[in-house]
Amino acid sequence: MFLRLRQLCLVAENLDPLVEELSAVLGVEVCHRDPGVAMFGLHNALLPFGSNFIEVVSPTQQGTAAGRYLERRKGDGGYMVILDTEELPRWRRHVAEIAVRIAAPLALDDYEGMQLHPRDTGGALLEINTTRGGANPLGAYWPAGPHWQQAVRTQRVQAITGAVLQSDDPEMLARRWGQILQRPIKTHGHEYHLSVDNGQLRFVKTTDDRGEGLSGIDLAVNDLPAILATARARGHVAEASAVQLGGIRFELRQASSRA
Repeated sequence: MFLRLRQLCLVAENLDPLVEELSAVLGVEVCHRDPGVAMFGLHNALLPFGSNFIEVVSPTQQGTAAGRYLERRKGDGGYMVILDTEELPRWRRHVAEIAVRIAAPLALDDYEGMQLHPRDTGGALLEINTTRGGANPLGAYWPAGPHWQQAVRTQRVQAITGAVLQSDDPEMLARRWGQILQRPIKTHGHEYHLSVDNGQLRFVKTTDDRGEGLSGIDLAVNDLPAILATARARGHVAEASAVQLGGIRFELRQASSRA
């Protein structure tokens, strides 16, 4: 049974400007825009990073959950952590056994999923989904559209390798997610790490005034100098191995080999 970090969702006040900056700095392209999110008062764009994805959503009307999240976390930033599996019924049984509510059941065509109630998980919205025929990470993944593979660009970024969740009590949050995802928690200095099959979730102490949430994304990169140079040229904060985009700190580590 696999459990993979498949997609991270960001929320932005304005969709296209953030998508443009992600594309320019990280060298990625939009693979899909889902008209179905309009029912939630949103529009979106998905960008592949190898076989992982970043989705950006933005409200198109007042009173959306995403809009309230923007207000609560004081601007653009991380919104959702999305994992995929081939054993969704098993995970449904498990979350019921530990009293984690399903906030939104999802089903369309070859895709099924469940968004878990954030009051039961903490940290960020957590979703687990499955796409029929999607065991191959380069195969079908319904949320990214039918032809997402054609949009993959790895000249600058090879893959997403992890996500960072900040909290005033990162140990408690990590252990709650460990219970939900049935994975052990390991301590690394002041951080707490939870591994899934293709990456790692890191739980860290809050260092700003934005509260608990998805605060960072770890990337394996193929061209660090180009990323940093473009980020600086476009007016973004860029350190030796990190850039700030859309309220997210992207940690950049040289990939061991090119995809």
